[in-house]
Amino acid sequence: MVTLATSGFGLVAALAWNNVIQEVVNNYIKPYLSQGSGLVSLLIYAVLVTVIAVVVTVNFSKLIEKLEQ
Repeated sequence: MVTLATSGFGLVAALAWNNVIQEVVNNYIKPYLSQGSGLVSLLIYAVLVTVIAVVVTVNFSKLIEKLEQ
């Protein structure tokens, strides 16, 4: 049950961060790109999400290793 609840809260948090990152790209990056640059802004968004996911995964892995010792 704890794993299920944690996963649920993790999903809600991920969706919230998803919205934040989309707004940052739309408000601060998209204005500097030319009209019709939807693909570029989507690429920037995807890269940001990927970097955040990798950093979080690496940090969780290190935390789990420390807790197992």
